[in-house]
Amino acid sequence: MEIVRELIPAAVVLGVLVNPNTAATEIETSEIEAAAHAIGQPLRVLKVTNDGEMHEVFTNLGAQGIGGLVISGDAFFDSRRDVLVALAARHQVPTIYSFTPAGGLISYGASIPEAYRQAGIYIGRILNGEKPADLPIQQPTKFELVINLKTAKALGLTVPPTLLARADEVIE
Repeated sequence: MEIVRELIPAAVVLGVLVNPNTAATEIETSEIEAAAHAIGQPLRVLKVTNDGEMHEVFTNLGAQGIGGLVISGDAFFDSRRDVLVALAARHQVPTIYSFTPAGGLISYGASIPEAYRQAGIYIGRILNGEKPADLPIQQPTKFELVINLKTAKALGLTVPPTLLARADEVIE
């Protein structure tokens, strides 16, 4: 929420795109709503379960006064990266993704290489005789911020230097 707000401070209302068919959606939505509330940011939760609903949501963003969009982490959205980026560009809506799509404005999420490294460590422990049930649950420890300046320019956005300084990768 803070990243989107820092990038587009003029956005009165932000939207978050969620898939209600995903088990973690309720928890993720309540956390996003709490974060928005903590910074005084009006938020609309937009539920999408198929391609038709996705197109409809983007078509109606302007009418709802939504000036920026957060795409939640979900396999459905991840499998439609290109469609989401195209819709965000067509409707000129600044969008932050939990995955790094080609052409997307900003992504912020768990480092995939780090997640694979952690998985490898677990596999090693299991192969060395540890019982999977005895291993602690792991959560991501490394997150990556990627900013695409070309997309920002196309949207007429100026990325603040403070945000650029925090980026792990800047695409020019």
